[in-house]
Amino acid sequence: MNQFRILARNFSSSSALQNTVKNVTVIGGGLMGSGIAQVAAQAGQNVTLVDVSSEVLAKAQKSIGNNLSRVAKKVYKDKPAEGEKFVSESMARIKTATDPVKAAAAADLVVEAIVENIGVKHQLFQKLDEAAPAHTILASNTSSLSINDIASVVKRKDKFGGLHFFNPVPVMRLLEVVRGAETSDATYKTMMEWGKSVGKTCITCKDTPGFVVNRLLVPYIAEAVRLFERGDASARDIDIAMKLGAGYPMGPLELADYVGLDTTKFILDGWHKKFPQETLFKPIPMVDKLVAEGKLGVKTGEGFYKYEKK
Repeated sequence: MNQFRILARNFSSSSALQNTVKNVTVIGGGLMGSGIAQVAAQAGQNVTLVDVSSEVLAKAQKSIGNNLSRVAKKVYKDKPAEGEKFVSESMARIKTATDPVKAAAAADLVVEAIVENIGVKHQLFQKLDEAAPAHTILASNTSSLSINDIASVVKRKDKFGGLHFFNPVPVMRLLEVVRGAETSDATYKTMMEWGKSVGKTCITCKDTPGFVVNRLLVPYIAEAVRLFERGDASARDIDIAMKLGAGYPMGPLELADYVGLDTTKFILDGWHKKFPQETLFKPIPMVDKLVAEGKLGVKTGEGFYKYEKK
């Protein structure tokens, strides 16, 4: 319930940051992008949500509207009129667009949340770097790629950093603020203040693989898979062990299925290519086999476990 109180408080926020970041452009209309757009709009900022697909944007707007209605029912349960106002005003702050270049032209902050492909990100940020005003901060929501590598193609390296949100964005309270090698103190401070303004608890991390959460989480999942692969324990017993023995809400193999085995493989493969000497990042034959068979976890109905399709 606390996160909803935070959202409500930020909806009427009048922090000094509003003088710095008034207009936010979010590139990518998927789950992460739409979630980032939602929390920024709730905080009183003007948002332009960009995606090449009009269908994706329509779906995102519908999802944001539904999410805002759920927040309103909990925060304003005894004041339905205020809840309706909260939803309508938040939605009114969100515009959609299909051209990222035009959308960046009036932005104070651009947050990229597109596919985890360094080439695609480079193409996007080169265009954004040319189109956005000189004061605009460019940020990536990447969870596995290097901020320095992404920033290598832009001129404004001092105004580039990482803003790594967690799914689902409106509910998960953590934001990893990542400093690149040339991120300025002013840019870092603005990113931290902006993160707090949208209701997040911000932590800072250098540009290390996976930052804090995924740097710990992915090797943990990988070691659990290797334990299972060797036949040391069953998938069920490994998960029960970590839930009851370590107090985790989900076991590592359950979590891998939830995240997606293709995502886990993608991250490990990328890290292994860049850091071949690190044994924790080595590819896992069992994961490779499941992905090749299309068993990606919850989203396909089968991974380490089988799931009933809804």
